Amino acid sequence: MTHQIIIFAAFLLALPFCQAGFNPHSSSNVAVYWGQNSYGQATGSPLSQQRLSYYCANSQINIIPLAFLITLRTPSANFANAGDLCTPIAGSSLFYCPQIEEDIKTCQQTYGKTILLSVGGATYTEGGFTSSTQAINAASNIWSIFGPAVSGSSVPRPFGSAVIDGFDFDFEAVAANLVPFANRLRSLMDAAGGKSYYLTAAPQCPYPDAADGELLAGAVYFDAIFVQFYNNYCGISSYVPGAASQFNFNFDTWDNWAKTVSLNRNVKVFLGIPAAVGAGAGYISGSALASVIAYSKTFSSFGGVMIWDASQAYSNAGFLNGVSGYLGLPANPSPGPGTTLTTSTTRRTTTTTTSSPAPTGGVLQWGQCGGMGYTGPTVCQSPYTCVANGVWWSQCE
Repeated sequence: MTHQIIIFAAFLLALPFCQAGFNPHSSSNVAVYWGQNSYGQATGSPLSQQRLSYYCANSQINIIPLAFLITLRTPSANFANAGDLCTPIAGSSLFYCPQIEEDIKTCQQTYGKTILLSVGGATYTEGGFTSSTQAINAASNIWSIFGPAVSGSSVPRPFGSAVIDGFDFDFEAVAANLVPFANRLRSLMDAAGGKSYYLTAAPQCPYPDAADGELLAGAVYFDAIFVQFYNNYCGISSYVPGAASQFNFNFDTWDNWAKTVSLNRNVKVFLGIPAAVGAGAGYISGSALASVIAYSKTFSSFGGVMIWDASQAYSNAGFLNGVSGYLGLPANPSPGPGTTLTTSTTRRTTTTTTSSPAPTGGVLQWGQCGGMGYTGPTVCQSPYTCVANGVWWSQCE
């Protein structure tokens, strides 16, 4: 009996290192967005986005949100180069994507991954819904398209018989009546049974988030949020190692939200980071990133790391291995070709904080030099200039 107990205890201890999909009880989840070919589109590089199953084979990744469903009233999607193999569905704005259908099933059944459909994105311009009734009807329609197939139904199904594991909300602008939309999706998922379905959101780090504020005010039950700690003054590059309190970096604010505002008081908060310099302003790596992750892990709501995006991560040699190591996970024994490729892009390995004076000659390349709420140095080191990348962030380029 003692021998059996020891074996069972060893099995339990090993669970965090062999998890496949989203584990709501773990602080070592890794979510990686797929679908926008961010690196390939920005550089024209042959290191373009691969098919979905290619990334699912990576044991370091647990959750993959598919980006994006870009309209909701009349649903349409954009998956960049992955859409080249899709064909139009008559009578709709959607395309049938047999390779994505096959890969969703492979990801779920062979690799145990959690596959979400992310709605919104930077190009979403509908502004939400004109009424709660329209929002509820849209949610029901989207569930019939991407949820379990109903025999005899004629709704268009881009992923065929494949069924996603939930939805992610990545709204970058204010949209009306999102709460009834989200709650209808939540109720349909909860009633479906058969497996666990999840609802997540990806707010930017300034709190409250301008776009998702209504959704995150305690009216919707979220399982996790992927906070974008980049492109903003409160991002990971503003973290001050060893400081008793953080002036700009605000994971503590989101931890407090999880414990005092969220409808789900056990919601997991992910540290959202860019996978390379070109993935988002405020990229850091190495010991600087390790320090931010170690600090964030001290909060009980911490659920892991979210990465934008797959193509950027695979262009940046060793990045995923580094993140896994900082989370206390083993290196991927079979990283795949993409994780060993190198890039000539110079990467930042130190942080620039708002409490530090400007380096001699000005702020270094990729350092923050402006943005709403920023109070640090604003002059860039020659030959760089301060370029605005949004309301909250300007950097030296």
